Amino acid sequence: MFLITGGAGFIGSNLVAALSARGAEVMVSDRLRDGPKWRNIRDAVIAGIVAPEDLPRWLDGAPKLEAVFHLGAVSATTVTDGDLVAGSNLNLTLRLWDWCARHRVPLIYASSAATYGDGAEGFDDDMDPRALSRLKPLNLYGWSKHATDRRIVQMLGRGQPAPPQWAGLKFFNVYGPNEAHKGRMASVVLHKWRQVAAGEPATLFASDRPEFPDGGQLRDFVHVDDCVAAMLWLAENPGVSGLFNIGTGTARSFADLARAIYAARQQPPDIRYVPMPEDLRGKYQYFTEARMDRLRDAGFDRPPTSLEEGVARYVRQLDSAEVPA
Repeated sequence: MFLITGGAGFIGSNLVAALSARGAEVMVSDRLRDGPKWRNIRDAVIAGIVAPEDLPRWLDGAPKLEAVFHLGAVSATTVTDGDLVAGSNLNLTLRLWDWCARHRVPLIYASSAATYGDGAEGFDDDMDPRALSRLKPLNLYGWSKHATDRRIVQMLGRGQPAPPQWAGLKFFNVYGPNEAHKGRMASVVLHKWRQVAAGEPATLFASDRPEFPDGGQLRDFVHVDDCVAAMLWLAENPGVSGLFNIGTGTARSFADLARAIYAARQQPPDIRYVPMPEDLRGKYQYFTEARMDRLRDAGFDRPPTSLEEGVARYVRQLDSAEVPA
């Protein structure tokens, strides 16, 4: 059996679907609440759902687990409740680390590219404590993931107990099915598709930095299928541990993304630029690009999905109502 926290969420539900399709037993830890989130796991066979607050008690009597995928988190980059974020993102991860170390269960957890801050120190998934200390996340969410990574590296350096396999995954800009429940935090692909499908122009943020043109902000956009493939590969290769970037290795502009949506719908581009929101000024990454060397060197050789291919696939699903919009 596999335990997936955040298993009804965006990345988690896609992993649940992949494991369920393989016939694996999957226990989901998440909150469905009263929204459409349940739809993300409606087609999967699951062993059950345990609320996050009940997870410690469930683990006490849990059957032997093949691995824990810890993907649940407070993931909004604009959240300001430090106690909530620290409890959910830092403390829970470290408790799961201790449990997995004691019970000899692999732990694969979600870190984030938000740990890199403005990118001034690059995007190298280096585990050296000195390199980690130079990273300056721009928001509370990024800090919580960075604090988790640093504590784990510190514990490893001190020779403290660790899971038999562990991986902290620094996901870059993920897009794809099952993200509709995320609201404002859903991918730019979904937001722009909604505008285009409604007959409106695709709006992008104007640049407030002279070295970047409007719409020229660059991100490493990665399809969720690539993220799932990396997690499944790690589960199949228990000798591989470490911090790993999960991206394509190629930065693309938001304008490229918008044009890919129009191309997928066979429409001429109509892109308009709007001012950067005040709550994002000074906290907005203008360039991200995953260095994928370490995961590739470890043996993960799946070619990344190109932006045009991934967006076209997702837009076809959205246009045909295969996924909720």
